[in-house]
Amino acid sequence: MDWSPIILTLQLALASTALLMVLGIPVALWLVGGQSRWRTFVHAVVALPLVLPPTVLGFYLLLWMSPQGWLGRLWALVADQSLVFSFGGLLVGSVVYSMPFVVQPLVGAFSAVPKSALEAAASLGASPVDRVFSVLLPSSRPGLIVAAVLGFAHTLGEFGVVLMIGGNIPSRTRVLSIAIYEHVEAQDYAQAHLLSAALVGFSLLVLLLVYARAGKAGVWSR
Repeated sequence: MDWSPIILTLQLALASTALLMVLGIPVALWLVGGQSRWRTFVHAVVALPLVLPPTVLGFYLLLWMSPQGWLGRLWALVADQSLVFSFGGLLVGSVVYSMPFVVQPLVGAFSAVPKSALEAAASLGASPVDRVFSVLLPSSRPGLIVAAVLGFAHTLGEFGVVLMIGGNIPSRTRVLSIAIYEHVEAQDYAQAHLLSAALVGFSLLVLLLVYARAGKAGVWSR
């Protein structure tokens, strides 16, 4: 059995989850606390991957990340290599595609924190940054866990976006979902079934843990 698609998929999911949390937390904080007229527009843009077909999103990402695209040219200047058909390209696509699955739980978790707790911290002299790290994030820990797990799990099964921008290069861009598709095309249903069943079982386990954790913490009831 070729383990490289599984290893590559796990590496992509871990890296994507880390980036999603680093980027998603500031975005969610701004969406919760901001009064800008752009707030609704930004919220809609972040949620756009929920309704766009993955191939459409992948097509535009491919144009932007190509050597002629603005992102591809910028990446070439910094890293001196192509962004498309690379792990870096997969990472960018996965972060964009999974962003709403991280930001939306974070927005819900941050919105549920009582304003009185933040006001009390402010009255004791805590700065806005201190209030975020000492009050908001600790109080939102169940939501942070849900967001991270959903971002990780969603990256595992992505197919359309990664195929458009990464192709099918063994040990480089051939992730688990593409390996399953390749086995089906080759009529190797035994391997396709093995990988698919493992992915279904893992995804179900992740969701059970998320719902159990969120239910105990009262995330959904909020």
